[in-house]
Amino acid sequence: MSDKYITVANDIVVSMAYIFRIEDGQLIDQSEDDAPLEYIQGARQIIPGLEKALVGLNIGDEKDVEVKPAEGYGERDPDDVVEIPRGNLPESIDLSVGAPLKVKDSESGESFSAYIVDSNTETVTLDFNHPLAGRTLNFHVKIIDLRQATEEELNHRHVHSEDHAH
Repeated sequence: MSDKYITVANDIVVSMAYIFRIEDGQLIDQSEDDAPLEYIQGARQIIPGLEKALVGLNIGDEKDVEVKPAEGYGERDPDDVVEIPRGNLPESIDLSVGAPLKVKDSESGESFSAYIVDSNTETVTLDFNHPLAGRTLNFHVKIIDLRQATEEELNHRHVHSEDHAH
């Protein structure tokens, strides 16, 4: 049900193939040939810099996009790296460098994602920055299909499959 005259704009379901690398060329992610990424343009479902760069593209268009940290996962914030006493964490937690961790604020009850950047017998250093914060992101994208989002998709703020499963 694509319309070759639709371009990427707000409230359009975009189906795109992509290859995602960071500035040093390291591959972070890519879509499978038979499973392109689908999202609703303007619904803040992909990073802002990529979303902006796709406006106006047509089916079949390909584009290389460089996204600076401010429009990707943000700049690294040194205040988001904290050292806590090892005793504040359960003994069963994997404390290897790079291990992800969910931390709950005891006052607000809010959960935060972090990863371990250092640990010793006394302390554990947690980084609450996104792992790609401060990195320049490089995408190669190809627009596979475009269609108007349904009212239901707009209300739910996500793309529904052809059988409308959620």
